[in-house]
Amino acid sequence: MADTKNVLIIQGGWQGHEPAPVAQRFARMLERNGYSVAVSDTQEPLADAEALRALDLIVMSWTMGEIDHKYVENISRAVAAGTGLAGCHGGLCDAFRQDTDWQFMTGGQWVAHPGNDGTRYTVNVRRGSSPIVEGLEDFEVCSEQYYLHVDPAIEVLATTRFPVAAGPHCANKPVDMPVVWTKYWGCGRVFYNSLGHHDDVFDKSPEAAVLMERGLVWAAEGRQYAAQHHLTPEKYGL
Repeated sequence: MADTKNVLIIQGGWQGHEPAPVAQRFARMLERNGYSVAVSDTQEPLADAEALRALDLIVMSWTMGEIDHKYVENISRAVAAGTGLAGCHGGLCDAFRQDTDWQFMTGGQWVAHPGNDGTRYTVNVRRGSSPIVEGLEDFEVCSEQYYLHVDPAIEVLATTRFPVAAGPHCANKPVDMPVVWTKYWGCGRVFYNSLGHHDDVFDKSPEAAVLMERGLVWAAEGRQYAAQHHLTPEKYGL
C-alpha cells in the first residue's frame, strides 16, 4: 500500500480574503490528486515541529496577523527538510508582516495594490519556464493587482505589467511584476500565486485555478524529488 500523502492547511487572519473558502478550494484540489488534507482554524499545529517535518505540504491561507516566531522556525526547518510550502495572494505573502524570516522563506511581500479590487489587467505567462505553466496562454483578471517586493532568487512563471491604475508609482518606468513564482528552501519547494483576492477569482479566471492546483502539487512533490536525488538538509548546511 502506498504511503499516505499528507497536507496541512492553516486558514485564518483577515476575513476579507475569504480564507475558509480558499482553504476548502485548495483542499479539494489536493484531494483529487490523492492527498489527505487537514484544515486548521488556528496556528496551534505549527507548534509540533516533528509533525510538520512529516508532511508533504503546508498551505497557508492567513492574511496579516501575527505568528509566534518559533512557529516560523518550525516551518522553515520542515521545508528545508523537504516539506512543501504554498499559498496565494495575501494568504502567504501578506502574512506576518513583522517577520522578515517569513518573507525570506516565501520569496516576497505585498506592499500595494494600486486601483484596489476591480482592476482589470493581464497575466503574462512565461511559457517554457516550468511544467506548471505548460499549455497556458496569457489571460485577463479583474481583481487586485499585487505590487510586491520580491526575492531575486525566485523563478518567475508569470508576470503583470505596472502601471495600470493611476498613482505616484506611474512616475517610474513600466515594470513587469511577478505574479506566480517558485523557490527552493533547502530540500523543500515553495510555490506562490498572487491571484486570489476572493475565492471566486479562480472561477472567473480558470487559468488561475490551473496554476494553483499544479503549483500545490509541485510543492508537495519536493520531498520525493529530494529523496530520489539524494538531497539532504546537510547539503545546505542545516
